[in-house]
Amino acid sequence: MKTRTRTRRSRTGRKASKPAPVTVNLLIHRLSTPAVIPPVLSNSLPPQDHPMNCMPECPYHRALGFESGSVTPDQINCSNEDQYTGWYSSWIPNRARLNNQGFGCAWLSKFNDQFQWIQIDLKEVGVVSGILSQGRCDADEWITKYSIQYRSVETLNWVYYKDQTGNNRVFYGNSDRSSTVQNLLRPPIVARYIRLLPLGWHTRIAMRMELLMCMNKCS
Repeated sequence: MKTRTRTRRSRTGRKASKPAPVTVNLLIHRLSTPAVIPPVLSNSLPPQDHPMNCMPECPYHRALGFESGSVTPDQINCSNEDQYTGWYSSWIPNRARLNNQGFGCAWLSKFNDQFQWIQIDLKEVGVVSGILSQGRCDADEWITKYSIQYRSVETLNWVYYKDQTGNNRVFYGNSDRSSTVQNLLRPPIVARYIRLLPLGWHTRIAMRMELLMCMNKCS
Protein backbone atom coordinates (compact mmCIF):
# COMPACT_ATOMS: atom_id res chain seq x y z
CA MET A 1 0.00 0.00 0.00
CA LYS A 2 1.42 3.34 -1.06
CA THR A 3 1.54 6.19 1.35
CA ARG A 4 0.48 9.48 -0.06
CA THR A 5 2.31 12.52 0.89
CA ARG A 6 0.11 15.47 1.20
CA THR A 7 1.42 18.88 0.47
CA ARG A 8 -0.07 21.69 2.46
CA ARG A 9 -1.26 24.42 0.24
CA SER A 10 -2.14 27.89 1.11
CA ARG A 11 -5.50 29.28 0.53
CA THR A 12 -4.28 30.64 -2.76
CA GLY A 13 -3.43 27.16 -3.84
CA ARG A 14 0.34 27.59 -3.78
CA LYS A 15 2.74 25.57 -1.74
CA ALA A 16 3.52 27.18 1.62
CA SER A 17 7.22 27.89 2.13
CA LYS A 18 9.05 27.34 5.40
CA PRO A 19 9.54 30.50 7.44
CA ALA A 20 13.00 32.00 6.99
CA PRO A 21 15.31 31.80 10.02
CA VAL A 22 15.50 35.02 12.00
CA THR A 23 19.01 36.36 12.47
CA VAL A 24 19.54 38.45 15.58
CA ASN A 25 22.46 40.84 15.42
CA LEU A 26 23.92 41.36 18.88
CA LEU A 27 25.71 44.66 19.19
CA ILE A 28 28.59 44.47 21.66
CA HIS A 29 29.63 47.87 22.99
CA ARG A 30 33.32 48.03 23.55
CA LEU A 31 35.01 50.95 25.23
CA SER A 32 37.96 52.10 23.23
CA THR A 33 39.45 53.94 26.23
CA PRO A 34 39.14 53.43 29.98
CA ALA A 35 36.59 55.52 31.78
CA VAL A 36 37.99 58.81 33.01
CA ILE A 37 37.24 59.69 36.60
CA PRO A 38 37.15 63.44 37.07
CA PRO A 39 39.73 64.71 39.56
CA VAL A 40 38.62 65.82 42.98
CA LEU A 41 39.48 69.47 43.42
CA SER A 42 40.57 70.71 46.80
CA ASN A 43 40.47 74.23 48.13
CA SER A 44 43.44 73.57 50.37
CA LEU A 45 46.86 75.02 49.52
CA PRO A 46 49.51 72.76 47.98
CA PRO A 47 52.02 71.41 50.51
CA GLN A 48 54.79 73.97 50.77
CA ASP A 49 57.52 71.36 50.52
CA HIS A 50 56.26 70.08 47.16
CA PRO A 51 56.82 72.80 44.53
CA MET A 52 56.00 70.31 41.73
CA ASN A 53 52.31 70.82 42.56
CA CYS A 54 52.81 73.75 40.24
CA MET A 55 53.58 73.50 36.53
CA PRO A 56 57.21 72.47 35.83
CA GLU A 57 57.92 75.76 34.10
CA CYS A 58 56.05 79.04 34.00
CA PRO A 59 55.47 80.31 30.43
CA TYR A 60 54.70 83.95 31.32
CA HIS A 61 56.03 86.18 34.08
CA ARG A 62 55.24 89.56 35.55
CA ALA A 63 57.22 91.72 37.96
CA LEU A 64 55.94 91.74 41.53
CA GLY A 65 56.62 95.46 41.91
CA PHE A 66 59.96 96.17 43.59
CA GLU A 67 60.97 98.55 40.81
CA SER A 68 57.52 100.09 40.29
CA GLY A 69 57.00 100.71 43.99
CA SER A 70 53.86 98.62 44.30
CA VAL A 71 55.74 96.43 46.80
CA THR A 72 55.47 98.50 49.99
CA PRO A 73 58.28 98.96 52.56
CA ASP A 74 56.49 96.85 55.16
CA GLN A 75 56.65 93.85 52.80
CA ILE A 76 60.47 93.77 52.83
CA ASN A 77 62.64 93.11 55.85
CA CYS A 78 66.04 91.65 56.64
CA SER A 79 68.19 90.12 59.35
CA ASN A 80 69.31 92.49 62.15
CA GLU A 81 67.04 95.23 60.85
CA ASP A 82 66.75 96.77 64.32
CA GLN A 83 70.46 97.63 64.12
CA TYR A 84 70.14 99.75 60.97
CA THR A 85 70.93 103.12 62.53
CA GLY A 86 73.11 106.04 61.46
CA TRP A 87 74.69 105.56 58.05
CA TYR A 88 73.06 102.13 57.66
CA SER A 89 69.58 103.63 57.93
CA SER A 90 69.97 104.68 54.27
CA TRP A 91 70.62 101.11 53.15
CA ILE A 92 67.61 99.33 54.61
CA PRO A 93 65.92 96.39 52.78
CA ASN A 94 63.28 98.70 51.30
CA ARG A 95 66.09 100.11 49.09
CA ALA A 96 66.64 96.71 47.43
CA ARG A 97 64.70 97.73 44.33
CA LEU A 98 65.76 96.87 40.80
CA ASN A 99 67.41 99.81 38.96
CA ASN A 100 67.32 101.99 42.09
CA GLN A 101 69.80 104.90 41.83
CA GLY A 102 71.49 107.49 44.04
CA PHE A 103 72.66 107.33 47.63
CA GLY A 104 71.03 104.41 49.41
CA CYS A 105 70.32 102.63 46.13
CA ALA A 106 70.52 99.07 47.51
CA TRP A 107 70.16 96.86 50.54
CA LEU A 108 73.46 96.53 52.39
CA SER A 109 73.77 93.89 55.05
CA LYS A 110 75.27 95.26 58.25
CA PHE A 111 77.12 91.96 58.72
CA ASN A 112 78.86 89.94 56.05
CA ASP A 113 78.33 86.28 56.87
CA GLN A 114 76.06 83.43 55.80
CA PHE A 115 73.51 84.14 58.54
CA GLN A 116 72.09 87.19 56.73
CA TRP A 117 68.88 87.29 54.72
CA ILE A 118 66.36 89.52 53.00
CA GLN A 119 62.69 88.53 53.09
CA ILE A 120 59.54 89.41 51.12
CA ASP A 121 55.94 89.03 52.27
CA LEU A 122 53.62 88.69 49.26
CA LYS A 123 50.61 89.34 51.56
CA GLU A 124 48.96 86.22 50.13
CA VAL A 125 50.05 82.91 48.67
CA GLY A 126 51.37 83.40 45.14
CA VAL A 127 53.39 81.60 42.48
CA VAL A 128 56.95 82.92 42.36
CA SER A 129 58.70 82.01 39.11
CA GLY A 130 61.99 83.90 39.18
CA ILE A 131 64.36 86.45 40.71
CA LEU A 132 66.23 89.37 39.15
CA SER A 133 69.26 90.74 40.94
CA GLN A 134 71.73 93.62 40.68
CA GLY A 135 74.58 94.91 42.82
CA ARG A 136 74.98 98.26 44.54
CA CYS A 137 74.66 101.08 42.01
CA ASP A 138 77.54 103.26 43.23
CA ALA A 139 80.18 100.75 44.35
CA ASP A 140 81.60 97.37 43.37
CA GLU A 141 79.55 95.39 45.86
CA TRP A 142 77.20 92.55 45.01
CA ILE A 143 76.03 89.03 45.86
CA THR A 144 77.68 86.26 43.85
CA LYS A 145 75.50 83.33 44.97
CA TYR A 146 72.52 82.69 47.22
CA SER A 147 69.92 80.14 48.29
CA ILE A 148 66.15 80.53 48.71
CA GLN A 149 63.76 79.57 51.48
CA TYR A 150 59.97 79.87 51.47
CA ARG A 151 56.88 79.15 53.50
CA SER A 152 53.13 79.64 53.12
CA VAL A 153 52.27 80.44 56.73
CA GLU A 154 54.31 82.49 59.18
CA THR A 155 54.11 79.80 61.88
CA LEU A 156 55.61 77.07 59.66
CA ASN A 157 59.30 76.29 59.35
CA TRP A 158 61.25 77.63 56.39
CA VAL A 159 61.78 75.21 53.51
CA TYR A 160 64.84 75.35 51.24
CA TYR A 161 64.32 75.36 47.49
CA LYS A 162 65.92 72.10 46.29
CA ASP A 163 67.66 71.05 43.10
CA GLN A 164 66.97 67.80 41.23
CA THR A 165 69.30 65.84 43.50
CA GLY A 166 67.49 66.97 46.66
CA ASN A 167 70.21 69.38 47.79
CA ASN A 168 69.67 73.04 48.59
CA ARG A 169 69.89 74.78 45.24
CA VAL A 170 72.60 77.42 44.83
CA PHE A 171 71.67 80.33 42.57
CA TYR A 172 74.50 82.27 40.95
CA GLY A 173 74.20 86.02 41.14
CA ASN A 174 76.08 89.03 39.88
CA SER A 175 79.60 89.72 38.63
CA ASP A 176 79.35 93.53 38.45
CA ARG A 177 77.36 96.37 39.98
CA SER A 178 74.90 97.13 37.18
CA SER A 179 74.05 94.02 35.13
CA THR A 180 70.76 92.25 35.82
CA VAL A 181 70.98 88.51 36.42
CA GLN A 182 67.82 86.44 36.00
CA ASN A 183 67.27 83.12 37.77
CA LEU A 184 64.05 81.32 36.85
CA LEU A 185 62.48 78.82 39.23
CA ARG A 186 61.69 75.48 37.62
CA PRO A 187 59.34 74.53 39.15
CA PRO A 188 57.93 77.77 40.59
CA ILE A 189 57.43 78.26 44.32
CA VAL A 190 53.93 78.34 45.81
CA ALA A 191 54.27 80.42 48.97
CA ARG A 192 53.57 83.70 50.72
CA TYR A 193 57.00 84.37 52.22
CA ILE A 194 60.26 84.29 50.24
CA ARG A 195 63.67 84.57 51.89
CA LEU A 196 66.95 85.03 50.03
CA LEU A 197 70.14 83.99 51.86
CA PRO A 198 73.50 85.25 50.50
CA LEU A 199 76.17 82.53 50.26
CA GLY A 200 78.90 84.54 48.53
CA TRP A 201 79.56 88.21 47.78
CA HIS A 202 82.05 90.66 46.32
CA THR A 203 83.36 93.15 48.92
CA ARG A 204 80.10 93.10 50.90
CA ILE A 205 76.51 91.84 50.79
CA ALA A 206 74.64 94.33 48.60
CA MET A 207 71.58 93.82 46.45
CA ARG A 208 68.86 95.31 44.27
CA MET A 209 66.17 92.88 43.18
CA GLU A 210 62.80 92.05 41.66
CA LEU A 211 60.59 88.98 42.05
CA LEU A 212 58.88 87.43 39.03
CA MET A 213 55.38 86.04 39.45
CA CYS A 214 53.85 83.33 37.30
CA MET A 215 50.81 84.52 35.36
CA ASN A 216 49.31 81.01 35.13
CA LYS A 217 47.83 79.22 38.11
CA CYS A 218 49.07 75.94 39.51
CA SER A 219 47.33 72.70 38.77
